[in-house]
Amino acid sequence: MSPLTLVVPSDLVVLPVVRAFVEAACRLGRFDQKATDALVLATNEAVSNVIRHAHRNQPEIQLHVQCVLREDAIEVQLHDEGAPFNVCDVPHLDPAELRLGGRGVFLMRALVDELACCRRGASGNTLRMIKRRTSAPGNC
Repeated sequence: MSPLTLVVPSDLVVLPVVRAFVEAACRLGRFDQKATDALVLATNEAVSNVIRHAHRNQPEIQLHVQCVLREDAIEVQLHDEGAPFNVCDVPHLDPAELRLGGRGVFLMRALVDELACCRRGASGNTLRMIKRRTSAPGNC
């Protein structure tokens, strides 16, 4: 199956649309509710970070969201136009540490099976989140 693609403006008001898109892709791939909920929440965090940090709340910049369905996993790719970003440079936090903010990448790492970010051409990044199937696809 070809990737499913959604293009939205960089505006926090579109977060419900992105969440619904990822949830629909998971349902199409017949992923269970636990995997679906985890990926939707991770995507929400990632999109929020892109809008606020990479695109600096500039709604005229588009964000591309792709869902790639595989037999054993679903991959969400976010294509942004931000400055170079390396998710590996974000420190692993102690969950007991008291602090405001800075929990988005920690949460994404906890919710998905693979998290990576790479430079995309002359400008932008691609954040990849992979969630593996936690159970065999069902008929319901």
